[in-house]
Amino acid sequence: MAITRRDFMKISAATGAGVLFGVFDLKPIKAYAQANPPIWTSEAHNICPYCGVGCGLIVGSNTMGQTTYVQGDPDNPINQGSLCPKGHNVGEMNHIEGWVRPAGIPDTDKYGVKYKADDSQRITRPLKRGPGETNWTVIDWDTAITEIAQKIKAKRDADLIATGSGYRLESVASIGSAKVPNEETYLFTKLMRALGNVYHEHCART
Repeated sequence: MAITRRDFMKISAATGAGVLFGVFDLKPIKAYAQANPPIWTSEAHNICPYCGVGCGLIVGSNTMGQTTYVQGDPDNPINQGSLCPKGHNVGEMNHIEGWVRPAGIPDTDKYGVKYKADDSQRITRPLKRGPGETNWTVIDWDTAITEIAQKIKAKRDADLIATGSGYRLESVASIGSAKVPNEETYLFTKLMRALGNVYHEHCART
């Protein structure tokens, strides 16, 4: 619907009058504390493991050593108490206090083998899903690493391109993660470059 200049002025005047005379309720909305706040018996200072900024954390844990609470460290000069969404969720790497698995979300493979943690959605074992299958199969780490290495080697042997300055592998792409520390990112990049991989991306850019 097209709005003329005269219509715009009328709408603006009516809105301003409504705000002036209290027609619109602009009072702040009350925020209530969490009904079941996390419980912790001890706190420790740590550094967020994700990106290279190095934000400071205060990590609370219960008597079982499980992380139940994470907040930014206000005394840390890097982040001064603030955290990004990844930093706020760093506790989920270990434990989620009071977490209940949603109905309909599986945690076992097609043979009934459990592959998720009891206290979160963390996957604890390697998984494989064959062509046309709708569920995963749990496999051991040696099998997973061996199969991946064999497939990458076969593809590299078949498609490696020799150039005047080196080699290029254009049929394999790699994508990094924002949830790995700098050291792992460095090693991952070195491995991809050693393979000749030229399509090396990061999840924050996709």
